[in-house]
Amino acid sequence: MSTLTVVDHPLVQHKLTLMRRTDTPTAEFRRLLREIALLLGYEVTRDLATELIDIVTPVGPARVPTLSGKKLCIVSVLRAGNGILEGMLDLIPSARVGHIGLYRDPTTLEAIEYYFKVPEDISERDVIVVDPMLATGNSAVAAVHRIKAREAKSIKYVCLVAAPEGVAAFQADHPDVPIFTAALDQKLNDHGYIVPGLGDAGDRLFGTK
Repeated sequence: MSTLTVVDHPLVQHKLTLMRRTDTPTAEFRRLLREIALLLGYEVTRDLATELIDIVTPVGPARVPTLSGKKLCIVSVLRAGNGILEGMLDLIPSARVGHIGLYRDPTTLEAIEYYFKVPEDISERDVIVVDPMLATGNSAVAAVHRIKAREAKSIKYVCLVAAPEGVAAFQADHPDVPIFTAALDQKLNDHGYIVPGLGDAGDRLFGTK
């Protein structure tokens, strides 16, 4: 699992524990996901390219680093990916945003696409694909295939919780794409949910169940 990074910062782990609890209300779940997403964002953007520029501070001139190249593009896998998207945009407000609509067939667990919209110049941008749960891996694999078809400059995948089965499936299809997650859980159950996980992230995020 050399392409997998588990962000084990104490604050990330504490907030994730609160999210896992059955009695955590929707508003708190949403807030915690946004906070964790911001913290994950620090890790996933650690290697962004910079260049030196000349500025003037109140004390005098300085040559200091700034981000270089095209702005990042964050692609949210609808609908639960929007919870991570908000936290990422708190950290990188100038990022461009794309969306991929995918739902999981309840029988086959395969990902079915119903929406796709990304910046036209995505081939010139580094892309971060976000979705809270890497369970079977089918949605993540399909989403990254779509981004690769648009020839993105680079791709990283960020989730909140991953299952070993999902990581294996993703790495089999996309061994070149790094995965960042807050936790690698035990397994999937017979319904394709992560154990112990935190339930359906979309339903908990939007209060739809």
